[in-house]
Amino acid sequence: MFNLELDKVIEEIQKRKPEQVLIQLPDGLKHRAAEIVDTIEDKTDVQIFILFGGTFGACDLPLGLNVLNIDLMIQWGHNRFHKEEW
Repeated sequence: MFNLELDKVIEEIQKRKPEQVLIQLPDGLKHRAAEIVDTIEDKTDVQIFILFGGTFGACDLPLGLNVLNIDLMIQWGHNRFHKEEW
C-alpha cells in the first residue's frame, strides 16, 4: 500500500494556515481522494478542492487558481525514477 504521508501534509497546512487547498492526484491515486479529503478536513480548518482532470506531472499547473482563491496546492507524484544500467 502507498504511504501518502498525510501527517506531513497536515503539518504543512497547519504551518501555512491556508483557507483553500487544491489537491492534484495522479490517476492511480484518484480513487483515494475521499479518504485524503476526510483525513485532512478532520485535522484542519481548510476547504479542500480536488483536481480530477488529467495532468502531465507536477509541472502541469491548472489554469484559474487565482479565480478559485487557492492558497496552497498539494501534488502527489509517482514513484521515484530509477536509473537503469544498459
